[in-house]
Amino acid sequence: MKKLNIVFLFLLLPFFTLQAQTAGELISEGDSYYKKFDNQKALEFYKKAEKLEPGNYEVLWRISRAYVDIGEHMPSSTDEQKDEQLNTYKKALEYAEKAVKAAPDKSVTYLRRAIANGRIALYKGVFSVASVVNSVKADLEKAIELGNGGNDIQAIAHYVLARTHAKTSEKWKPARSVLGLGWADNEIAIKEYKKAIELKPDFVMFYVDYAHSLIREDDYETARKMLKKALESPVEDEDDSVRKQEAKDLLEEIKDE
Repeated sequence: MKKLNIVFLFLLLPFFTLQAQTAGELISEGDSYYKKFDNQKALEFYKKAEKLEPGNYEVLWRISRAYVDIGEHMPSSTDEQKDEQLNTYKKALEYAEKAVKAAPDKSVTYLRRAIANGRIALYKGVFSVASVVNSVKADLEKAIELGNGGNDIQAIAHYVLARTHAKTSEKWKPARSVLGLGWADNEIAIKEYKKAIELKPDFVMFYVDYAHSLIREDDYETARKMLKKALESPVEDEDDSVRKQEAKDLLEEIKDE
């Protein structure tokens, strides 16, 4: 009888092992793939975690992030491909909305909603969706006001707010003021880039985009310093190699300025 019980327990072992995999463990597995820039695989694990804990904001915002990252690298040559890309960004927004509802006191949920909406705004054209751009700004300011999530979350919130000001302020102010976008200011963008770098130094994209805003203000000396910083920084994001090449090209372009 004892032998039969041992055999029975042995047969059940795989079942118990499978059942023991928690949402937290699935999130960790997803994160490991995210660090390898395998966004599709990361999404698979986050989705499994969602089945176990559908209201877990840690799962929801990560799913939103995965959809954004997947969308950014989708082909967009044909109308069909463009539609698929937009739908991916809409999925990112859907999950970000769920994350905000699940955890309205967490900076990361507002940050992810801002990023998802930002991708949709860039896709459609910033000045054709002014209300979306305004909601991006509001979410970023909320994320910064809450001030939680750690330095990385806060740094990215300041960075995305800087990008929002920089991109929106490219249009002539009287023209965008009519759309309710008169608040955008490249000088504010510069302050926000500085804050992002203070919180998270050595992040390639921070330096490159900061340099672009500095060049608009004819501060070529500081821009060159920032571009050199970008080239010296480690690769942490899947687009860092592309941004480093951009930094190299821009540095050559302004070397005599």
